[in-house]
Amino acid sequence: MKREKSCGAVIFRGETAQRQYLILKSTQGHTTLCKGHVEGEETEHQTALREIREETALTVDFVDGFRQVITYSPKPGVIKDVVFFLARLSGGVLTCQAEEVADARFLPFGEALSALTHPSDRDVLEKAHAFLEGR
Repeated sequence: MKREKSCGAVIFRGETAQRQYLILKSTQGHTTLCKGHVEGEETEHQTALREIREETALTVDFVDGFRQVITYSPKPGVIKDVVFFLARLSGGVLTCQAEEVADARFLPFGEALSALTHPSDRDVLEKAHAFLEGR
């Protein structure tokens, strides 16, 4: 089995009642969270920061204590781990990377949850939201 690894983040802005989460519509048609493949000797956090910057032109600050991993098989003979962190928007102007991202937007929790294509992404978003609510 070949192993692959990607890293990304549940990105949010705002506080409690006004909190919104970033979702991306890929050029392949699915709606997802920001993530991408590890390159070279990058750490998980370095990969997540690079992918966020490449896909959205945004900068973020990680929230300590949140790390979720989903594992699946994207194709026969391949097992992939995707590591998600939680990150607060800190700067930049939302700009989609044309090759990979057709649209990106911040939505309230319920709308963001409904928009996500994959149940595993919805699960990660639910856990991130609960983590923030419990702080």
